[in-house]
Amino acid sequence: MKKEERKDRISRLKKERNAVILVHNYQVGDVQDVGDYIGDSLGLSQQAARAKEDVIVFCGVHFMAETAAILAPEKTVLMPEIKAGCPMADMITAEELRDWKRSYPGRKVVCYVNTSAAVKAECDVCCTSSNAVNVVNSIEGEEILFAPDKNLGAYVARHTQKKIIPWDGYCYVHNNILAKDVRKTKSLYPEAEVWVHPECRPEVIDIADKVLSTGGMVKEAHTTTKTDFIIGTETGIIYRMKKENPTKNFYPARDQSFCSNMKKTDLKKVLRSLEDMVYKVEVAPEISRRARGAIEKMVAL
Repeated sequence: MKKEERKDRISRLKKERNAVILVHNYQVGDVQDVGDYIGDSLGLSQQAARAKEDVIVFCGVHFMAETAAILAPEKTVLMPEIKAGCPMADMITAEELRDWKRSYPGRKVVCYVNTSAAVKAECDVCCTSSNAVNVVNSIEGEEILFAPDKNLGAYVARHTQKKIIPWDGYCYVHNNILAKDVRKTKSLYPEAEVWVHPECRPEVIDIADKVLSTGGMVKEAHTTTKTDFIIGTETGIIYRMKKENPTKNFYPARDQSFCSNMKKTDLKKVLRSLEDMVYKVEVAPEISRRARGAIEKMVAL
């Protein structure tokens, strides 16, 4: 079956199933093209919460689909590729978080959305990269446990009076973007602005012109009068940015900034997901109930 035939088939099945396709900014271009909504973790969570369709096809990684299932428990949530996980989310378990909390009694816990549902159930509030600073500043307490991303925690610490106690986790894609990579690319495109994701290392944050979530990058690309940009995040977002801003130039800070899990989903798998109604993502009711409060606080902000 040719690509366009697959796309047509997906479109027809989507209507038959009363489904909506949510796609993360890091997905491959072909998958982005069939998405009803393309966005970052916060935007996708908000879309899942307000979805009117019966079925949510989530093209992202597992913790994202879990979040959708928690926010929309009456919906059928499908993942075209059930093995698309997140190494950072796997860097902390619910048991490890419980043990950590016991070492810091009374401290509030902020969990990045890039965590399992079981971990979310143990935290006070979730956050995304776009609202992490606001979340931390909105809760009580002068010392905050922040899991699992130490780099995002370090970024938040720059923008709050609170003491951030970070878990020792990281996104391997962003952690592997080094200052020397940015400087090398800047030497090739000296007029370009440097935009980096807050999951990047502090030394990369230091030399950036702007620090933005993927959603923030997409919005900024539309409004800025600049034309050349070095992008310090997973390279999948560049497809969207070029598509929506054809007169502007976007260069990856590091060519190898590639999330293998985000690239596991393709058009064949999206079509199969709708044809066979696979793979269903469900969260145990008690974990879902406990995690929902933390996620809803995040979405409200």
